[in-house]
Amino acid sequence: MTTSTANANSHPGLNLGPAHGQAHKDAETVVFGFWIFLMSDLVTFAMFFATYAASIHATAGGPGNADIVDVTSIGLQTGALLISSLLFGIATVAMKHGSSPRSTILWLLASLAFGLCFLGLEVRDFIDAAEKGAVPMRSGYLSAYWALVGLHGLHVTVGSLMILVVCVQIAIFGFADDVKTRVLRLGLYWHFLDIIWIGIFSVVFLPGLLT
Repeated sequence: MTTSTANANSHPGLNLGPAHGQAHKDAETVVFGFWIFLMSDLVTFAMFFATYAASIHATAGGPGNADIVDVTSIGLQTGALLISSLLFGIATVAMKHGSSPRSTILWLLASLAFGLCFLGLEVRDFIDAAEKGAVPMRSGYLSAYWALVGLHGLHVTVGSLMILVVCVQIAIFGFADDVKTRVLRLGLYWHFLDIIWIGIFSVVFLPGLLT
């Protein structure tokens, strides 16, 4: 690998490229640090997944997996989150290749809109579950279910707020070096939540859909 190639690919994920000057150099350190944070967050999710797996049969005679899974809602949530991630990726590529700040903000807001759709559907599902008596204190299974799915929803909520913050920063400061690296890190976070959701879909919802 030549020196120029190494410099153009300094960290996992989308690199800005040498044309972005100091922002490209700074990204190597700050993005690496953010990868470490994501791995620590992955450990947290792993503990919640393990708790759910250990509690899946602890229904205490209450509602189980198949009783609280809405096929249509889960499908819409999955589609909304994946589209949101795609739109965020487009926003990042637009920033890298010199699109205007306004264009990048519009892509980010589109991504945010789908993220909020996901949250709205998830909140509706929680309300429906509660109306069926599937509340966290009903059984060990439901406690684990609410904790795992709710933790992911909390992460999406935080990410949605951060998208708004980054949009405001782009509007005020334009593509300053630190703003660019924040977009890169937030993109990693947003795509990470997609991966976690696929895990939740496979472990939590898919068995209910197949029942």
